[in-house]
Amino acid sequence: MTKLLDAIEIETGKNPSAAVIWMHGLGADGNDFVPIVPELGLPRSPAIRFVFPHAPMRPVTINNGYVMRAWYDVSLGDLEGKTRQADEKGVRESEAQIRALIERESQRGIAPSQIVLAGFSQGGAIALQTGLRHPEPLAGVLALSAYLPLAETLPQEASAANRKTPIFMAHGTYDPVVPYAMGSASRVYLSGLGYGIDWHDYPMQHSVCAEEITAVGAWLRRVLASGKR
Repeated sequence: MTKLLDAIEIETGKNPSAAVIWMHGLGADGNDFVPIVPELGLPRSPAIRFVFPHAPMRPVTINNGYVMRAWYDVSLGDLEGKTRQADEKGVRESEAQIRALIERESQRGIAPSQIVLAGFSQGGAIALQTGLRHPEPLAGVLALSAYLPLAETLPQEASAANRKTPIFMAHGTYDPVVPYAMGSASRVYLSGLGYGIDWHDYPMQHSVCAEEITAVGAWLRRVLASGKR
């Protein structure tokens, strides 16, 4: 049985009927995107539960083996396109941990069709990894400054339930951490598999900007309003 990750929870009102599980980037923790909630311009009703899990602590090759919060190990070769597969074991472990959080929300009365998986950088990669393979339809997948890990296995592992799930991807055109080309290539690959991608790019580095937050808020309002499928 997968142990539930520790997480920060914020509810925008009483008795939430939707949830957003939002994964942070490498070396950060669940606090990283907590301040974004009031900036999204979401309505008071229906209420939404935001879940910001803390990734496990693990050594990270690209950072000289230092132990930090990470959803999986990453090396320079991964970001330069020289490695065929990312840390598959770590990616799949994190996928299982996010699935456990989805199941907890189901047990608390929020249907998967009212759950969005979101993330930044590594967190966005795990949102894509988990969301496109999840056996039940989700409300949406949000991946910021991220890319698709384990892309070669997706055609065999993709869930039919999430073939039409809304996907929002955004990337900074000057990103020196996760190069723009990686995010763009993932968009092209997913589009080739038949996924519809709501793509945005911004003249920024490895970060978020006000225009992007506005777009994310509008997208969340839309997918959660239509998520009861």
